[in-house]
Amino acid sequence: MPWPYEFVIGWRYTRAGRAARRNGFISFISAVSMLGIALGVAALIIVLSVMNGFQKEVRDRMLGVLAHVEVLAADGGALPDWRRTAEVVQRHLQVRAVAPFVAEQGLLARGQDMKGVLVRGVDPALEPAVTALGAELATHALGQLQPAGFGVVLGAALARQLGVGVGDAVTLIVPSGQLTPAGVLPRLRQLTVVGLFDSGHYEYDATLALLHLDDAQRLFRVEGPTGVRVRLQDLHAARAVAVELEAALQADGQYGVAVRDWTRANRTWFAAVQLEKRMMFIILTLIVAVAAFNLVSTLVMTVTDKRADIAILRTLGASPGSVMAIFVVQGAVVGVVGTLAGLLLGLGVAFNIDTLVPALERLLGMRFLPQDIYLISRMPSDPQAADIVPIALIALGLAFVATVYPSWRASRVDPAEALRYE
Repeated sequence: MPWPYEFVIGWRYTRAGRAARRNGFISFISAVSMLGIALGVAALIIVLSVMNGFQKEVRDRMLGVLAHVEVLAADGGALPDWRRTAEVVQRHLQVRAVAPFVAEQGLLARGQDMKGVLVRGVDPALEPAVTALGAELATHALGQLQPAGFGVVLGAALARQLGVGVGDAVTLIVPSGQLTPAGVLPRLRQLTVVGLFDSGHYEYDATLALLHLDDAQRLFRVEGPTGVRVRLQDLHAARAVAVELEAALQADGQYGVAVRDWTRANRTWFAAVQLEKRMMFIILTLIVAVAAFNLVSTLVMTVTDKRADIAILRTLGASPGSVMAIFVVQGAVVGVVGTLAGLLLGLGVAFNIDTLVPALERLLGMRFLPQDIYLISRMPSDPQAADIVPIALIALGLAFVATVYPSWRASRVDPAEALRYE
């Protein structure tokens, strides 16, 4: 089946500039438009893939330390009956494991160095079932935490900042002081470093200290765990499960508890990433729009150059719609080729960014992601069809829209007027 003549002529006009010297500039503008669309589409895919990868990487490492859901005492103190709370929580079908914990703030000192830390008291027997970090430390560091032993497991970055290693002593300063004749004095306790961990998330590696649950209760003078940590079958169901657990606890008569899932615990960070992703999508889409609308000038010049051809086609019986279709095809070819080239380039970079970025870092002698600023040290990438498909459709849509006005102008050319000076 032969191609429609509108398509054949439109395709010929797209390629004609290379052969005809007088159309060289038009062909150059057309190539620039095609290149602009390709680079804009590729930039969108690469940036959004990196942002998706960054969000996924940080989320996974964050959830290696955090529980999917936490049940806390509403007043910030100890749970009235944590075992009863854990029993109610474990009835939910999504719950895989439960472990008690104590979470408080403190200061760790080593000589003149002093760092603020989040002190977390954990049960070495139950913690490995709740977090990936606990499972990783189960075979060595957590086993060294014994009741009344006052051992501590520190993040690797925190240990480096304090200049300590396994076997060294550090001093924990507890905020709640003790009353003496000289006034209120902070309480101090010497701890022995029994292990180190590296979660891959700088914020936790630089601020988290793990103690045995009994030692934490004794140091902070709480009568029991301040909360229960929960691991779920599906981490994405955490928000819905948290609501259901809160309702179940209230139905059981436990009104002094608050349920918090991992998305709410870090909602500021996740909201910021989503806002940045939307803004980057809008900004980079404008790049594609500028390149697409370069087609307007290209097609306007082409229409001016082809006025005699248009007039001959009209005298041979071509309708205004057919003339319009010819130039729509010409612009569409540029848009389709540019979009496909951008997809190939963007996906090629996005899927190989883990090898391209280290090569660039070695070549330029610099680090793109300092770990103490960006939480992770390598450039992640996670191309998702939910981003790539809209990008391709928007680029194609903008290219087609850009062809409408010049094509309409071509269909309005008067054959007699166009042939008068030929």
